[in-house]
Amino acid sequence: MPIRQMKESSEQHFVIKPQNSMNPLQKNPKTAQNGKGPPAQEAQNTKLHNQSSPPSKNRGRRRGRVGRKSDQGDTLMRPSSRPCTVANKPVLAEPAGAVVAAAINSCVDNGSSSLCEVNMGFPSSSKSLSFAPRPGFGQLGTKCIVKANHFFAELPDKDLNQYDVTITPEVASRNMNRAIMAELVKLYKDSDLGMRLPAYDGRKSLYTAGELPFAWKEFTIKLIDEEDGVNGPKREREYKVVIKFVARANLHHLGQFLAGKRADGPQEALQILDIVLRELSVKRYCPVGRSFFSPAIRKPQRLGDGLEAWCGFYQSIRPTQMGLSLNIDMASAAFIEALPVIEFVAQLLGKDAISRPLSDSDRVKIKKALRGVKVEVTHRGTVRRKYRVSGITSQPTRELAFPVDDNSTMKSVVEYFQEMYDFIIQYTHLPCLQVGNQKKANYLPMEACKIVEGQRYTKRLSEKQITALLKVTCQRPRDRENDILQTVHHNAYDQDPYANEFGIKISENLASVEARVLPAPWLKYHETGKEKDCLPQVGQWNMMNKKMINGMNVSRWACINFSRSVQDSVARGFCNELGQMCQVSGMEFNTEPVIPIYCARPDQVERALKQVYHSCMNKLRGKELELLLAILPDNNGSLYGDLKRICETELGLISQCCLTKHVFKISKQYLANVSLKINVKMGGRNTVLLDAISCRIPLVSDIPTIIFGADVTHPENGEDSSPSIAAVVASQDWPEVTKYAGLVCAQAHRQELIQDLYKTWHDPARGTVSGGMIRDLLVSFRKATGQKPQRIIFYRDGVSEGQFYQVLLFELDAIRKACASLEPNYQPPVTFIVVQKRHHTRLFANNHRDRSSTDKSGNILPGTVVDSKICHPAEFDFYLCSHAGIQGTSRPAHYHVLWDENNFTADGIQSLTNNLCYTYARCTRSVSVVPPAYYAHLAAFRARFYMEPDMQENGCAAGRKGTRAAGDSGVRPLPALKENVKRVMFYC
Repeated sequence: MPIRQMKESSEQHFVIKPQNSMNPLQKNPKTAQNGKGPPAQEAQNTKLHNQSSPPSKNRGRRRGRVGRKSDQGDTLMRPSSRPCTVANKPVLAEPAGAVVAAAINSCVDNGSSSLCEVNMGFPSSSKSLSFAPRPGFGQLGTKCIVKANHFFAELPDKDLNQYDVTITPEVASRNMNRAIMAELVKLYKDSDLGMRLPAYDGRKSLYTAGELPFAWKEFTIKLIDEEDGVNGPKREREYKVVIKFVARANLHHLGQFLAGKRADGPQEALQILDIVLRELSVKRYCPVGRSFFSPAIRKPQRLGDGLEAWCGFYQSIRPTQMGLSLNIDMASAAFIEALPVIEFVAQLLGKDAISRPLSDSDRVKIKKALRGVKVEVTHRGTVRRKYRVSGITSQPTRELAFPVDDNSTMKSVVEYFQEMYDFIIQYTHLPCLQVGNQKKANYLPMEACKIVEGQRYTKRLSEKQITALLKVTCQRPRDRENDILQTVHHNAYDQDPYANEFGIKISENLASVEARVLPAPWLKYHETGKEKDCLPQVGQWNMMNKKMINGMNVSRWACINFSRSVQDSVARGFCNELGQMCQVSGMEFNTEPVIPIYCARPDQVERALKQVYHSCMNKLRGKELELLLAILPDNNGSLYGDLKRICETELGLISQCCLTKHVFKISKQYLANVSLKINVKMGGRNTVLLDAISCRIPLVSDIPTIIFGADVTHPENGEDSSPSIAAVVASQDWPEVTKYAGLVCAQAHRQELIQDLYKTWHDPARGTVSGGMIRDLLVSFRKATGQKPQRIIFYRDGVSEGQFYQVLLFELDAIRKACASLEPNYQPPVTFIVVQKRHHTRLFANNHRDRSSTDKSGNILPGTVVDSKICHPAEFDFYLCSHAGIQGTSRPAHYHVLWDENNFTADGIQSLTNNLCYTYARCTRSVSVVPPAYYAHLAAFRARFYMEPDMQENGCAAGRKGTRAAGDSGVRPLPALKENVKRVMFYC
């Protein structure tokens, strides 16, 4: 999954106020317990079954019949027995949690707040909104002990003081700032600083344990430029440093917060402690964000093309239920190898490249790789001046000359270096590096430069480099745990002069945490299979003796082969095997394609697809082509994305791509997984939770409930003009909550708030028109189920802690407005949950030798949940490892309930989330992230293929697939999805 940097340094915490649910319908039927057979249906469900509701038009439709003629027909394929419907139950006119209603809906009443506009801005205050308090601790599941990579930090008893630092002339480099302040401390610690050892953040703030002897003081610091050489003359620079008292951090406030007696965390105190514990590591290692790297920690591994992987560690101080905790984890990152530039170019282009003139493409590749990289000269003996590369010359070195006097006397670069430095340039056919700015660029021969050590590579990695980096980072749980403990031991916090100065003591032992292993849910398959129910074992199961609960009918399909190495007979054999697997799995699959398998070249994808489409349409005489199979080369470049864009936005085709390696090596497991994907793309269901169709899921089965998933994916580093893509999916069946429709929109570059959740615009004929993704998906749910949602559960992926408040206020407001636009006083209660994977908490088995407490990979068992000790002191969060590990160390998902009007218990939301992880459509394994959030990520990732190459960033965008332009926003909307594609889970 694409990943994001967490902005943990800017966490926000808010005053917690009670959120009392006003939902009179809430009942908690007992969840089925595991046993030797599936649980029997409870008596109370019979009452629900007997209550009548408007019948669905398609309720009697047989399994296997194609249900894709209309929106409703597609989304209502269900098991023949339908145990629960709900009579006309009242919808809450006044949602629970009136605290937030006042903060968010006040703008609806007066119409004056900027939050009510289509393009809503960031909120200016956080005091009017509080996060959901923890309702208690979970009890469900088998109790156990796990170890977490959190180390208890004893709270200091000293006053923490903050001082403002002003350096003149201003310095842009943090390293230079640190050098200036290090010299100041060296000179004045014993005198003017009153024996204090301050911690410095590298910019504007200085922190001390206890007050300095002054409130304001100016110092003069002289630094020698070490880059000017060792034996020769060195330049001396003078700086004025002013230190001024700002504030004193309140440690009593922090203590109350950690004890759960206060809801608002004192960020200043936490920030000071974090900086103090980082101070020594900043001096020892190369800091990158909250991580530290060094080639001394572990030998760097080459990644290819002049890059290498450095190992290091992540460190962050966090408030938890056990008090302050230092979170330590292993980390790795790509760095530019400290090579002579000539060797770097040879690795980038190949060894023979430096012996011949460069092509234009070679020149572009070198320029992209070296732009912004810092190099040092090697032709001046001990003088090692450093420069930042701005580009390379368009001419070879032998053709370069520059004026040496006011008379414009020209001298070649080759002559200059030979006369000035007695340096003979060997590779005169290669270009020079350009350093400095465009107005005054200097030329440096490549062979006279070496890349400076310790520069992180921030551009896009190739697939080969990503694979190599993952091999470095992939560690078995026991090895990772040992490395973390060694890191803590090596850092020796008990000997850290800064930690001792501030009175911070760090434990050297991993935190032991009480955990519970939640039971796996029973899964329901079709009655015609040998196995009608299934209880997964250690997060896994298979399709043997089972049939999909709603297998679809594929009678009209075609295959296009883009792989030269796949012969026609091989392709036919593969399609036949896949069709048979679909039939065995419970689908009806015609073994004969509409037209013979069509062979095409990858560079003619559009022409080939349209040829196949029109040939099929001519033969079918107006009937739809239901499925297109595509065989692709293993390395297919942009072919996959082009095919999906053309099929889904131009031709209206559902497609399934298969790589050449899988066509030749036909695996039953692979075919089974592909058949699962095909079935859901056709509108079917593979399995459902037995508790769902038996109406036994608390706060889901009692009243019509819609479950949303939302995510925003951002462009990769270096892509400065591409828009961000937002995606929202929502369940379209109830009580099954298995099928999800998805919508996407393009919006401004790196905009995290989803702009198109709710929108209004003016139509000349209709006046003010309401729309947006939430509204459209609510309408779609009503069409599919015949009932309007009376409860909303919203899983939001990809939000860092510093963005919690902004995202909650903005997006909860959009949900409110979308509901109100459909019907007066329609405000179903909302539970808003943030899902995080970009965190550094890892959970380890208490005893790695105990096979009963781990899966095959040595990781903790799937279903392991933690909501105590290492979790938030007062807010409603938990860690859940819902999947079985494959390789490396499993990363639990972190769920933070920001808003809860449905009054979920800890057991209720934890078991619901865990059970949903078994309903992921693409495999027979429980997954690591709740499926609605997973599907939203897939939809957003798919939508990036729809963008045209020249799409430019021009402000905020909210164009959604399928219906309308982006209104007055500047980002070009994504092309519209065809209607028959929108109705199904096309992104699977």
